Amino acid sequence: MAVNKRVDLEHKDLSYELVGILFEVYNELGYGYKEIYYERAIKHFLDEKKIPYKEQAPFILSFHGKIIGRFYLDFLIDGKVVLEIKKGNYFSKRNIEQINEYLKKTGMSLAILANFTPSGVKFKRIVNIKKD
Repeated sequence: MAVNKRVDLEHKDLSYELVGILFEVYNELGYGYKEIYYERAIKHFLDEKKIPYKEQAPFILSFHGKIIGRFYLDFLIDGKVVLEIKKGNYFSKRNIEQINEYLKKTGMSLAILANFTPSGVKFKRIVNIKKD
């Protein structure tokens, strides 16, 4: 039997502000640019709104004391939320798996995956269900 629990939104206010930034960027730029240009526009708004962030935040994956990989988050917002930017019409399984890997490695509880599409910006909140 499934148990219904009330689930509070992780980082509700920050998420709301980030989604607003995504829509502002899309409303001004529209569709058709490389991801890097959307990232630069997002960075502009983060700076303007004084939201702390790290862009291309590096993380190292190690195994038994050996480095076996490196990855870079598009944005780590306020040390709380991973923000990944993509360009395309749909959320691919690969992109969602990538976000889940990032959440697992960083221990963060929330990521926002944003797709800039011809019909607008679409976003998906992805919660780290394995977070302690």
